Amino acid sequence: MAREIETSVQMRLYSLNKRQFVLVFVTFFVCFLISVLVGIAGPHIIDSHTVNGSLIYKEPQNKQTGPFILHSPPMSTFHQQLWLKASVTVTDSIGSKFEQEFTMGILIRGGNGDSQSVEESSTNPQLSLELHNRTRKLKCSGTNCDDLIVMHLGYLDFAYYYITVIFYDLDVNKLSISNVKFTFKSYNPSFTQTEIWIRFVFLVFTFIMTCWYSHSLRKFSIRDWSIEQKWMSLLLPLLLLYDDPIFPLTFLVNSWLPGMLDGLFQASFLCALLLFWLCIYHSVRQTDRHFIRFYLPKLIIVGLIWLCAVILASWQEYNELQDPTYYYRLDTTNFEGFKIMFFIFGGFYLLYLLYLLVRAFAELRLMPFFDLRLKFMTALMIIVVSISITITVMRFGGGALQDNFVSELATNYENSAEFVSFYGLLNFYLYTMAFVYSPSPNAMFETHFKDNPTLSMLNDSDEEVHYSSDTEETSLSRNRNSLIDSDDETAR
Repeated sequence: MAREIETSVQMRLYSLNKRQFVLVFVTFFVCFLISVLVGIAGPHIIDSHTVNGSLIYKEPQNKQTGPFILHSPPMSTFHQQLWLKASVTVTDSIGSKFEQEFTMGILIRGGNGDSQSVEESSTNPQLSLELHNRTRKLKCSGTNCDDLIVMHLGYLDFAYYYITVIFYDLDVNKLSISNVKFTFKSYNPSFTQTEIWIRFVFLVFTFIMTCWYSHSLRKFSIRDWSIEQKWMSLLLPLLLLYDDPIFPLTFLVNSWLPGMLDGLFQASFLCALLLFWLCIYHSVRQTDRHFIRFYLPKLIIVGLIWLCAVILASWQEYNELQDPTYYYRLDTTNFEGFKIMFFIFGGFYLLYLLYLLVRAFAELRLMPFFDLRLKFMTALMIIVVSISITITVMRFGGGALQDNFVSELATNYENSAEFVSFYGLLNFYLYTMAFVYSPSPNAMFETHFKDNPTLSMLNDSDEEVHYSSDTEETSLSRNRNSLIDSDDETAR
């Protein structure tokens, strides 16, 4: 079967010996370990402030159902977001498990200035002039009940918040509620400052790496770049967006737009990484890369995953902007539909990736250069995916896919190690690939002398070594035929 020959700039990957390969992986792990240690030494992520419903400064009419008038701690833009959770405790055990739906009425007001003057002022600016009524489900096991999400503010534009909470249609006689505790949760301002610096440092490193990588390829025609080199020239600019150069705008403008763009940048980079893996494992054994046959199926699969992720994030944020008491888990029709679609597309992606990976190893694992590309890419990918899954499980627990499909505070964070390690992992992953896939030191020499037949086996790309060069075969055949014709004429 005819194979289209692809010439490419020799990558540094081919010039590394075993010792240098080990040094590359050791450097990657050392850099990642440093990022983990920086995260462990960093501040805790979440600030919590718990209020006892029966001991608040305005005693409720009914200590079991309210109304509970709550006063938040002082807030600033460096707190980023604000959650309010309710914890219900019952006196007597009502069986192994008990569930009851009820209505929660929530009124949210916000104000700036001194807390006392704002509280006593009759002109206190309000976030909402109406009482939000939301259905919640109380799930109890023994004397403890699951926490209830009261409300979530995606960005903060007031110094203080006053939340009034009322429970309707709650069977207090059957439940025998002994106490209700409310917990305000927000990001630690110290962590926010750390996050700004960490993003800035990675942004600078990524910019330097992008400039260095572009400079190393500037002498070669883009048509001669290998598929890995072309993809790295795309992934590095996307990594700049992933590190989010506009992140500080979150604290300068009272708007949802910077947070939305941050989510969009992250989803775009991660989906581009998924597309990169598909293209690499397919292209390593096929150089005929027409858009419709090669790229379009992959773009459809990854594009649907990207679309689901972006719609889910923007859909939740839009609803919370319209109503801070919105809770996605209770919007079962839309949420479950998107969740099922996401898992279906993700399943198709995994099957397709495994198919391409197995085919690539089955066909090319015994060929020099090709097996080197496959082994390096697969080893690094497995390391990154394994560490990412570990970080996700540590951050959200074993039910991450079911319970934390979109952003929510489901656990308490001890430190910022999860955040720093995940950002460091992806950045160092791209830096490592950029180094290994950059042109080798003698790539320019090989490009200049590529047409010399005596150096063809030394200087040819990996595809030409195994599949020969049509150009050289034609040239040699023409020379041989010319010599035969000249000999015949001499004999005559």
